Amino acid sequence: MTFTNNKSGNGGVITLNNEISEVGRLTYTIFPEDEKLIISFVLVHGQFEGRGMGKFLVEEAIRFSRDNNWKVYPHCSYARAVMRRMNDVEDILLER
Repeated sequence: MTFTNNKSGNGGVITLNNEISEVGRLTYTIFPEDEKLIISFVLVHGQFEGRGMGKFLVEEAIRFSRDNNWKVYPHCSYARAVMRRMNDVEDILLER
C-alpha cells in the first residue's frame, strides 16, 4: 500500500493505492494562518471497506499535519470518530 498526497493551493487529496488500484481517498483543506488542516471527506471504495483502510488515511493526514506543525479539525464524521478513539492525538485534535 502506498500513499500519494496531491496538494494544490490550500487543499489536497491523499490517496491510498494497492498494486492495482485506488483503495480510498481523503480530502483536506489547509488554513496556514491558523496552523490548521481540516479533513473534509474520507472515502474507501466498497471492495476495501471493513479493513481499516479509512483509519490508515486518517493516520496519514495526522502524520502530514504533524510534519507541518498543524492541528487537525476532522469535519468528516468518520475522521472525527476515528480520531476520538485514538490515544495519541490529544496534542493535535481540534474539536471546534
